[in-house]
Amino acid sequence: MATEHDDPAAIVAVRERHAAIIADRYDALLCDVWGVIHNGMEANPAACAALERFNRDKGPVVLISNSPRPSPFVIPQLDALGVPRGAWAKLVTSGDATRVLLAERAPGPAWMIGPERDAPLYEGLGLRFTEPQDAVFIACTGPFDDDVETPEDYRERLQACAARGLLMICANPDKVVQRGPRLVYCGGALADLYAVMDGPVLMAGKPFAPIYAMALAEAETRLGGPLDRSRVLCIGDGLHTDVRGAADQKLDCLFIARGVNGEAAIGPDGRLDPGLTAALLASEGVSAKLAMADLVW
Repeated sequence: MATEHDDPAAIVAVRERHAAIIADRYDALLCDVWGVIHNGMEANPAACAALERFNRDKGPVVLISNSPRPSPFVIPQLDALGVPRGAWAKLVTSGDATRVLLAERAPGPAWMIGPERDAPLYEGLGLRFTEPQDAVFIACTGPFDDDVETPEDYRERLQACAARGLLMICANPDKVVQRGPRLVYCGGALADLYAVMDGPVLMAGKPFAPIYAMALAEAETRLGGPLDRSRVLCIGDGLHTDVRGAADQKLDCLFIARGVNGEAAIGPDGRLDPGLTAALLASEGVSAKLAMADLVW
């Protein structure tokens, strides 16, 4: 969170609510998807326009998503939601990074937790699937039915797995995401519960290093040369994932206060409140160089 002791441009970004004033400071953006450029039901036109402008005039926009599906299977969803192809140069997902972890443990067998729509994560890896009592590890993308289920629905089965010391590979570190006006549970919420039971958990998506390594490599490819990490900006609304991940990678972060956080950092005038924003970031023990209510140019 910017303070009076930080770069004055950061303070302006908070107060004036637009990104154009900081665009020249960066050569590449690593931008979150769900919560910033769409809410699971429709695209955010202003955010898409901002990314399209940067991607065209400044440098590559690499979308960095905790979707558990490989990127080729997420692109049609972005198209259907109205996210323009010009708003991004490359998409990297947690699914892309997690496939490496899964392939190392093929053929398993694994207990697979997650909806049928996440099946592309496992294609071509040679994994076998079974019931929890016969599995040698857990592969988790989220609840089977995130419309109705909560982590508590899995407590008994997870306790039995934790007692055996089974590793959980979680392909989506997000705990919740926004789906229209609702918040729904994701794989990270199941992983949290499992960790409380002393079950071992391994993840490759945000905030963990593997997905950032992939995204930075894609940005370098599109720039055609080495990337100055001080000129990379991460954008996201997730405190535990986007903000913490950027900090761990020593990358600048533009925190988008709405999205998964609702109105928690918004003042009575409908604008971003710096004090509320600082408190929200502090609640997760993180900080961000920049903050805006919504991503706009």
